[in-house]
Amino acid sequence: MDQSLLFELDGAVATLTLNRPAEGNAMTPDMLIGLEEAWARVEDDANIRVAIITGAGERHFCTGASVSKLEMGVGSLHNKPNAAVNRFSPRMCRVTKPVICAVNGLANGGGLHFVADSDIVIASKKAAFMDTHVSVGQVSGLESIGIARRAGLGAALLLGLAGKAYRMPAERAYQLGMVDLLEEDAVATVARAKELAQAIAANSPQAMALTKRAIWGATEMHDPAAPDFGWELLKSHWAHPDFVEGPQAFAEKRAPEWNPDPNARR
Repeated sequence: MDQSLLFELDGAVATLTLNRPAEGNAMTPDMLIGLEEAWARVEDDANIRVAIITGAGERHFCTGASVSKLEMGVGSLHNKPNAAVNRFSPRMCRVTKPVICAVNGLANGGGLHFVADSDIVIASKKAAFMDTHVSVGQVSGLESIGIARRAGLGAALLLGLAGKAYRMPAERAYQLGMVDLLEEDAVATVARAKELAQAIAANSPQAMALTKRAIWGATEMHDPAAPDFGWELLKSHWAHPDFVEGPQAFAEKRAPEWNPDPNARR
């Protein structure tokens, strides 16, 4: 049984662990397939409310694609449209549920996809970020776009062009907004991610899905389209049972009973 990707359930929280510490948790073609299947499981299981993506050990989060497996026609290296072959990050797979990225160590190259494409990023103070694509003759044409959106054009260009000559410290990534929360070490990082995930899991699934869609949508469109889009999503929630259940549960001082069906109507 392939153990390169671990999938753990703790109540409503799923934890995906990249489990190849001997090779920096680098992604193999089999792992890419496993990730796509794992994200589909997260999305399709109504009992899963939040997901965490992290790496095994304390040295590396993910060092990108396994260089030993880098070959045209293998893994995602097919001459096809992006959406047809790249299906390993939560955003690529259109996961509507909250995803937390717990960066326990070095995030390099393709590992930056998870940083760029997750909703919340928590990192160890001992973690670092780099992009060595150009140092091994490859183009950083995808993850660098996501980093530019999250941390700014300068950060993406510095990482993408400096290659192996520059490692961005976690503190600097935090200052730029690439990281949302900093923890002392890898153990504390994963623990904080699980604690936060459990808290998030208590919220209305449908309200979170629409909130996430509105915020990410704003990165893809300009004003006034972005707020107009967000307003329509907000209005669409008025017909969902959670719109009434939330205030009612608050007034009655009890835990809300959310309806996980996005198509449910009151």
